[in-house]
Amino acid sequence: MPHIQDYIESGVLELYALGELSPAEQAEVEAQAARHPEVRRELQEVQAALGLYAEAHAMVPPAGMRERVLGHFAAHAHAAYDTDSASVAVPPATSSLRAEVDEMTRPQPAAGSPVVRPMSTAPVAEEPTRRSLWAIAASVALLLSLIGNALLYSRWQEANTNLLALQGDQTRWAATQASYQQQQGELRAIREQNQILRSDEFRAVALAGTPAAPTAKARVLYNPATRKVYVDVKNLPALPAGKQYQLWALDKGKPVDAGMLAATTVAGDSLQQMKDIASAQAFAMTVEPEGGSVNPTLSTMTVIGNI
Repeated sequence: MPHIQDYIESGVLELYALGELSPAEQAEVEAQAARHPEVRRELQEVQAALGLYAEAHAMVPPAGMRERVLGHFAAHAHAAYDTDSASVAVPPATSSLRAEVDEMTRPQPAAGSPVVRPMSTAPVAEEPTRRSLWAIAASVALLLSLIGNALLYSRWQEANTNLLALQGDQTRWAATQASYQQQQGELRAIREQNQILRSDEFRAVALAGTPAAPTAKARVLYNPATRKVYVDVKNLPALPAGKQYQLWALDKGKPVDAGMLAATTVAGDSLQQMKDIASAQAFAMTVEPEGGSVNPTLSTMTVIGNI
């Protein structure tokens, strides 16, 4: 098969189509075409291409050319017949006819066919390929995405700032509400204390200091009907670490636990409600360990008072 391809590419088929081979060479080409389909197919394509080329470059003689040529040869034959001279002069029309034929045979671009011009060496702009179009589209999409992300980030920052400001406002509002509620609670406590202090239902029991604490002073407000007991500290000595004041109700000489005093109560900031007591004839305070004792430590009695 390689020698067949070499034979096809040798140019002999083109010479055969142009009629430039000898009879022996023509016979060889026809024999090769008969034996090898590849040669026959290539020869047919060459002949078809030459036919198209000839058709594309065919020249149409101008109008009246046939009559002028026939008239020229008729005049030339008549002159050759009438003259006795060995040389015959060429009629003047011969030169004009040859000029016309030369003009016809001069290569001219066919009507409607493209004119071949020298190829320019200037670089030709490459037409965008599909890949380049995809790259441009991807770049545009990326740019739009970046712009969108920037806008979203800016709006997110603005929203985050607003959220932080709102949270700060909420925190301040919550703190204000807590402070307001605390103040309201303190106000209610003060009102309740005033009601207790001014109520005729409570008996005020003054507790005076003992020899262990002669400057100590306190007061118990006792309501026998409701069994409510409140303590109002006027002055109590500071306690050592781990100690706490405990209130006792003395009912028929028997001590009854009435509760432990809070540090704020000892400081004299407010009234403190103690345990309910059903019956009592006197009240006293002792110093006990934190959390209180079952029985009072009499040696630590600080204040005492009768109803």
